[in-house]
Amino acid sequence: MPAGYARAMQAWMSLFGAIIAEVIGTSALKATAGFTRLLPSLVVLVAYALAFYLLSRTMQTIPMSISYAVWSGVGIVLITLVGYVVYHQRLDGPALLGLGLILAGVLVIHLFSKSVAH
Repeated sequence: MPAGYARAMQAWMSLFGAIIAEVIGTSALKATAGFTRLLPSLVVLVAYALAFYLLSRTMQTIPMSISYAVWSGVGIVLITLVGYVVYHQRLDGPALLGLGLILAGVLVIHLFSKSVAH
């Protein structure tokens, strides 16, 4: 395996970890009750700290604009799924269309952009 490939894979794994950490932190925000409950508040703080650390590691290899676009786009879609499954929040057609467009944008960046380390 070429060194460049291993570095790119490590960056993408860091980005995936950052996304998961951010989704965990955002999911726990509702449970903090305005940061009045200790355990959920600690989960939010630790998850966000980990997310930003991993995102900063990602940006050492993947350009900032691409890293942040993928992080935020995939995070939006995943947190929407958490809202649907955990909090029973429903979305209408335009909201689902918008989420589909966000996901399509992330796929276009990943599959076709020359700016991304593959």
